[in-house]
Amino acid sequence: MAVPHVAIVGRPNVGKSSLFNWLAGRRIAIVDPTPGVTRDRITAPIPLGDGYFELTDTGGMGIDDIDNLTSDVERQINLAIDRADVLLFLVDVKTGPVPLDEEVATRLRGIDKPVLLVANKCDHAGLDDQVGEFYKLGFGDVHCVSAKQDRGKLHLLKLIKENLPDGQPAPNGARLTEMPLKLAIVGRRNTGKSTFINCLAEEERTIVSEVEGTTRDSVDVRFEKDGKTILAIDTAGVRNRGSIRTDVEFYSLARAERSIRRADVVLHFLDAPKNISMVDKQLAGYVLENYKPAIFVINKWDLLKDQIATGEFGDYLRKTFPSLDFVPMAFITAKEGKNVQTVLDLAQNLHKQASLRVGTGDLNRVIQQAMLDQSPAVRQNRLPKVYYATQVAVLPPTIVLFTNGPDLFGNTYQRYLLKTLRDHFRFPDVPIKLYLRAKAPEGAKPKRAARAKKKKEAGELWEDV
Repeated sequence: MAVPHVAIVGRPNVGKSSLFNWLAGRRIAIVDPTPGVTRDRITAPIPLGDGYFELTDTGGMGIDDIDNLTSDVERQINLAIDRADVLLFLVDVKTGPVPLDEEVATRLRGIDKPVLLVANKCDHAGLDDQVGEFYKLGFGDVHCVSAKQDRGKLHLLKLIKENLPDGQPAPNGARLTEMPLKLAIVGRRNTGKSTFINCLAEEERTIVSEVEGTTRDSVDVRFEKDGKTILAIDTAGVRNRGSIRTDVEFYSLARAERSIRRADVVLHFLDAPKNISMVDKQLAGYVLENYKPAIFVINKWDLLKDQIATGEFGDYLRKTFPSLDFVPMAFITAKEGKNVQTVLDLAQNLHKQASLRVGTGDLNRVIQQAMLDQSPAVRQNRLPKVYYATQVAVLPPTIVLFTNGPDLFGNTYQRYLLKTLRDHFRFPDVPIKLYLRAKAPEGAKPKRAARAKKKKEAGELWEDV
């Protein structure tokens, strides 16, 4: 059964993004009083009964975009309308009908699809009586909701269900329940992230423009490649925090950082003809801080390939990002689709690496040999020792070393151990989280065991009473 689609449409500033976040149950789209914040189509699966439907947020109809992207925004709105099975025509009860609402109504009257007229901002029952004027728009009953005050959600979902094809959402099949590979596409402005997304999705999924800052939200694009579900997250171009001037720019940066945190693999886009900037370094540091597998994607390589070899450019990156010398690189031209599939294949490989577990015996043998090959320096008149090593988690691979003192192991020696682990095991290209723990002295009882014993004795005493 095909997934039904529901699109929210209306003039600017009626609360479309607020309604979208409210129905989705989490903050996805940026909500701001500034008209025209939403430009791309933003989608999310919405649970409904035993199934789900896909909800789409759109830009405001009839707005003149400050960056001359009006035609691009309108095209995205039309694509959402064409794809939708049900349309939510959103109006603002507090302002009442305005001429732009009439224009939206005129556009929707010629569409042979169910249109639900929804009055937002009905924050209390007293405002429900003010919806009478909206009946003149010609879409029948006006349904009162308030995304801010959480009023009318169940009624609206019931109406959506009744108007879906066959009156039913899509069943919770493998397409929704399967955990997709999540790819965060990040980088500074105008590095070709949206072009890359459209190439992957094989459709105009996000607006592509030479205007810096075209993408504002983090846009999730779900598609399938070779039978596998992939979720590509297009993010706003990152800029220096000191250059942020508006709330929208601040929210865009926050969404980009959140996308990194929830991603399985990060594709860090770099503009081949431009030098590495401080923003690139800060972004790479944030990726490393969150232990995310990453790929340096050098886009627009066609503009530079005749001037410099890939190896030479790779050496430049290694010197620029010495802490990320294990991160693989990919040289692409997203506009022409060159090497895009290679990036996908590499991302899937990195995800597999980050999911691997190492046998405890093999791990201890490698650590022991590494310490024999290069002994750590004596510190505080003590020779650093590792008694035992074990892997405790994956995604990222997490190794715990029990030692005679974590503070005896300097950062340089820890980097040596991490490099040894990458060289010997099947995760050479992903970050490894290394924890050093002090081994308890001989004869000492672990605190956790002591607490458990005390709790057990207390329980037994209580039962006796």
